[in-house]
Amino acid sequence: MNIWVCLKQTFDTEEKIKLVNGQVVEDQANWVINPYDEYAVEEALKLREQFGGDVTVISVGPARVETALRHALAMGADQAVVISGVEGDEYVVSKALAHYLKDKEIDMILTGNQSVDNGAGQVGVRLAEQLKIPYVTSVVKLTVEQNQVQLERDVEGDIYQIEGQLPLLLTCQQGLNNPRYPSLPNIMKSKKKAIHTIPSDAFAGMDQNAKTETVDRYLPPQRKACQFVHEGDSSGSARALVSILFDKAVIY
Repeated sequence: MNIWVCLKQTFDTEEKIKLVNGQVVEDQANWVINPYDEYAVEEALKLREQFGGDVTVISVGPARVETALRHALAMGADQAVVISGVEGDEYVVSKALAHYLKDKEIDMILTGNQSVDNGAGQVGVRLAEQLKIPYVTSVVKLTVEQNQVQLERDVEGDIYQIEGQLPLLLTCQQGLNNPRYPSLPNIMKSKKKAIHTIPSDAFAGMDQNAKTETVDRYLPPQRKACQFVHEGDSSGSARALVSILFDKAVIY
């Protein structure tokens, strides 16, 4: 099988980030592979182990995305491609991916269900529409037999069972698998694998005008310190709590 995995590099949501004029200060952020995309890489590797073939990971972004691609290579992907010099929203990214993949041999494309930074969940479905191949989102179970595909799709807690045929694009949801940790030998091997860079001039005739505009980005308000109420016995604590609620104008 020829399997392609589209991945994105995102900032680590477990780490603090700094915003200046609504923009993430990149050199102060910890950049990682988008967690949902790890499910896509893992599923691609499982399919390759079952049917043979190649797993190629591809990303659109600046030079720093190499670390995310290296992570996927260390997990076991065969090769990596980065489209450089193309910037924009989900529309532009999907256009660039479709422009590159339009003449490639494809059995399956896997993407993460969404990114943890923007959370739009648009790149995969837009890419499938442009390549004119069927797609299923939020996949939590996948079985392939010859050219037939059996799927389970999570729909806000319910499960839809779907049948399809290759070629197919799937967006991978949490619960599909447990992504493997790169082993030390594979990490060392990944450093020797080439990452093919596609320059921006290869997309000179492509529409790169974003369809959406980000007006502002801001951090959530800082949580206030918790106040403990302990005034003797339970009745004393209750009176103290009621007094605080009235003083803070929570109760009128």
